[in-house]
Amino acid sequence: MASFLSRQLRRLVPLTWLLAPLAVLGYGPTATAEPANAPAAVSGEQEEQSKQDPGEKWVRLRTDKKQKPQAMETAIVRYVKADDVEPGKAPSEYKQYVDLVGAVHVGDRAYYDKLNRRFRKYDAVLFELVAPEGTEVPRGRGTSNANPLGALQNGMKSVLELEHQLEHIDYSQDNMIHADLSPEDFFESMEQREETFANMYFRMMGASMAMQSEQAAKGENANIDFMSALFSEDRSRMLKIAMARQFESMEQLLTSIGGPKGSTLITARNERALDVLEEQLDEGVDRIAIFYGAGHLAEMNDQMAERFDMKPISVEWVEAWDLRE
Repeated sequence: MASFLSRQLRRLVPLTWLLAPLAVLGYGPTATAEPANAPAAVSGEQEEQSKQDPGEKWVRLRTDKKQKPQAMETAIVRYVKADDVEPGKAPSEYKQYVDLVGAVHVGDRAYYDKLNRRFRKYDAVLFELVAPEGTEVPRGRGTSNANPLGALQNGMKSVLELEHQLEHIDYSQDNMIHADLSPEDFFESMEQREETFANMYFRMMGASMAMQSEQAAKGENANIDFMSALFSEDRSRMLKIAMARQFESMEQLLTSIGGPKGSTLITARNERALDVLEEQLDEGVDRIAIFYGAGHLAEMNDQMAERFDMKPISVEWVEAWDLRE
């Protein structure tokens, strides 16, 4: 029995590690903030991270002085027109701006409550949802297990003792604007790019193997971390810590699913969101947020400069997962 369980865990752990960034940070919901409170002292490594330019990093694991994990956080980065940037001017003093808000699709209830309060302050919040135009999202609706990634999100919600984004974000506010592909557009884009879910999976598998090799060279082993967490008395917290460590490397993994022209999951959906952003800016809307999975935002950051000539001027970190003992 023990050997059978061990074999199943060895199969389960790499698969979970491979798909978790896609489910939690990248793919987002389908139709079938304020700064974190009283942040603890950060490590020396994170002090170096804080010196990075806004837009370079979208997820981080915050630790205390003893290197104990405190929280997984996502970034909110503010962009303004490059010609409007004034040295010393506070981010809140700009009349027109765009905030890229990194979403975690399963998180703490307090995380979604903070985002709801923040979203009420924008003139427009562009959100991701692969659904037909005009779809209304009633609060508390959740996601269906009929969708494979939705089922994975629901499973992770249960195991990690977290909440689902669709259950707690209030999409009924007048300033919430759908900015994503319809299912028909989604599959049409996949056909045009000659994509299948199978080839995307194998691209991710290849990238995950490369990342595992890099980690092994550093003396790290994600599989051991996950398996240790599964047998821990504090299982949900230890699993969250193990996953949070991997999410810091998510960009390489999520980028791997795209070919030379990018991917439908990331690139095509980003293009649709930025098309909607362009419409809002042309209409003179001033305070805009784009609320998308954190895995989308590295590529979107590049487009903000290339397409809109906008520059990141500030970053705020919002606590998505509480990892304290």
